[in-house]
Amino acid sequence: MTTKTKTEKVEKHGFQAEVSKLLHMMVHSVYSEREIFLRELISNASDACDKLRYEALTKPELTKDDPDFKVTITLDEKNSRLTLSDNGIGMNHDDLISHLGTIARSGTGAFMDKLSGDDTQDINMIGQFGVGFYSVFMVSDDITVISRKAGEDESWSWHSDGIGEYTLTPATKESRGTDIILHIKDDAKEFLEASRIRSIIKTYSDHIAIPITLVMDKDGEEKAEKVNEGTALWVRPKSDITEEQYKEFYHHVGHAMDDPWLTLHYKAEGKIEYTVLMFIPTQPPMDLFDPARKTRSKLYVKRIFITDDCEDLIPSYLRFMRGIVDSEDLPLNISREMLQNNPVLNSIRTAVTKKILSELEKKAKKDADAYAVFWKSFGPVLKEGIYEDFGRRDQLMKLARFESTDTEGLQSLDDYVGRMKDGQENIYYITGDNPEAARRSPQLEGFKAKGIEVLFLTDAVDDFWLQMVPEYEGKKFQSVTRGTADLDDKKDDDDKKDKKNSPEIDALIGLLKSNLEGAVKDVRLSNRLTDSPVCLVADEGDMDIHLQRILKQHQQLDQTTLRVLEINENHPLIKAIAAKATGKGAIDTLKDASNLLLDQARIMEGELPADPVAFAGRLSAIMTSGLK
Repeated sequence: MTTKTKTEKVEKHGFQAEVSKLLHMMVHSVYSEREIFLRELISNASDACDKLRYEALTKPELTKDDPDFKVTITLDEKNSRLTLSDNGIGMNHDDLISHLGTIARSGTGAFMDKLSGDDTQDINMIGQFGVGFYSVFMVSDDITVISRKAGEDESWSWHSDGIGEYTLTPATKESRGTDIILHIKDDAKEFLEASRIRSIIKTYSDHIAIPITLVMDKDGEEKAEKVNEGTALWVRPKSDITEEQYKEFYHHVGHAMDDPWLTLHYKAEGKIEYTVLMFIPTQPPMDLFDPARKTRSKLYVKRIFITDDCEDLIPSYLRFMRGIVDSEDLPLNISREMLQNNPVLNSIRTAVTKKILSELEKKAKKDADAYAVFWKSFGPVLKEGIYEDFGRRDQLMKLARFESTDTEGLQSLDDYVGRMKDGQENIYYITGDNPEAARRSPQLEGFKAKGIEVLFLTDAVDDFWLQMVPEYEGKKFQSVTRGTADLDDKKDDDDKKDKKNSPEIDALIGLLKSNLEGAVKDVRLSNRLTDSPVCLVADEGDMDIHLQRILKQHQQLDQTTLRVLEINENHPLIKAIAAKATGKGAIDTLKDASNLLLDQARIMEGELPADPVAFAGRLSAIMTSGLK
C-alpha cells in the first residue's frame, strides 16, 4: 500500500444528522462485543470486490493490472494503527460523501425511530442499514479512508475523529481499492494483537470467498499469513458446516446482528442446477416495510457475484429472506437488464419460492409456537402474496394466521372452520388498525353474544387480499361491518322473524332519516348491537369501512360512500329518544340528538365528528338542558 496526501485545499463537511447521532453512540460506546467492527469492515471489503468482479465481466480492463482480489489487514503495534485494504471497486469523491457521510438507505426514518437510547440494543441495528462502517468509532478515535475508484485516476482521502464533521482531500493512491487506517484507542489495544485478529476472522469471516491476509509489522519486518478458509460457504457439504459458520455467514450476507430463525441450504440438480443458502431472520429487517419492497438476496453465477438487486430472484412478499442463489446455467456476462423475464431465472424463482413455502409449512406443523413468532414478524409481508400470487394463493392462505374473538394466540383458517357452529355458512371477520381497537368495535357485540367467532384482520394488506379471495374451503368471507348481520336467522331466533317495530321506533327511524339526510345512506334497526346505542356499517355491495378510510388517507379515493346508521332499540338512550319521536315538532326538537348519535357512531369508529365545533355546541346544549 502506497498512499500520499496532496496539499490541495481541504473540504470540510458536516455529517448528516442521523450519522451524527449514530457516531455519538459509537464514540461513547462501552459495548462488550466491539470486535464486530472488523467483521463489518471485512464484509464491506468483500462486497466491494464482488461488485468489481461483476463490472469486470463487461469491462475487463478494470482488473487487468490486478486480477486477484484480496483483503489485507496490517497491524502496526508501535503506532497503534490497524489498516484494512481491499482491491475492490473503490470510491470516488461523491461515493465517499454518500457512503460515509450519509445514511442513504430509504430506511433512515425507521432507523431513527428505532433508536432506544440503549447503546447495546441500538448498536445491534447498525448492519441492517448498511452503516456498519461506523462501528469503527467504537475502537478508533482517528480514521482515514483513502480510496481510488476502479477505472478512474483520482484518489481521495476521507478523515474524521467521529465528532461533528469530516474532511475530504485529494490524495495519491497507486492502485484501485480502499485503505481504511484506524488509530486504535488506548482501551482497545487488544485489536493490535495478531492472535486476537486471527480469532475474530476465524469466528466471523472464515466463510469470505476472498483471501484475507494478516500482515504484522514488528521492528520494521513484515510477516504475512492467510487467515481464512477462502472458499464460498455454500459450495461446501452441509455436513462440513457448523451452526456457528452458518450464523456468521448470515450475519455477513444479511448485514444482520440477530441469529437466523431458519436456515435453508440445498443444491438443485437436473435441467437447471443451482445452489441455495438462504435464511429467515429472527428480527424483522428495518427496511421490511419500505415502499420499494426490494428483495435483498444475492444472485451469483458460478460463484461470481452478479447483483443484490434482482427483483426476479424471489417474489417481494419473501423480501425478508437473506442469502444467496448461485446458478450454474446463467451466463457469466448476463446484465441486470437481461435478468428480467429470463426463463432460467424464472424457473429458479418458481422452485425456490416453492421450497421456502414448503419449509414454512413444515415448521408450522412441527412447532406452532415457533411459527407464531415468525408470523408476528413477517406475516403482514407474507400475506401480500395472497393478493399478488394467484398460483400460490391456496398455499399462502393455509400458512396465514389470525387472532380472533374466541381464542388466545394465533389461529389458522382451518382452525376457524373446524370450530364453526352448526348452520354457520360464513367466515366472519373485522378489519381495523390493530386488534385492540377491533376488539372494542360495537359491531362485534351481537356475534359475541351468540358465541360466533370473528377473526381480526388488522394488517393493512388484509383489506386488499380480501377483495381477491371471496371464500375459503367453500365458506364465504363476511365482514361484520358490512351488510345486514344474519344473526337473527339462527335457530334460537325463529320467534323474532315476524316481530314488528313499535310506533315509536318507526317514528324514530323516519326522524333520523330526515335529520341525517345526505349524511347517512340509511337508518335501520341493528341485530348486531347489544350494549352500544348505535354503529355505522357499510351497505351490502359497498366498500368496507376500514378499506375506505385507508384509501382516503392515501388520497386514492375522491368520493366516499355514505354508510348505514344502525340503532339498538333496546338501549336506554334509543328508547328515551324514541319516546319523544312521536311528539309534535320532534324532527326539529331532536335534530341535535340525531346528529349526536351519528357523531357518537363516528367516534366509535376512531373518526372525528364531521364538524367538531358543531358537535361541541350540540353536546354543550344537551348537557345544559339535562342539568337544569
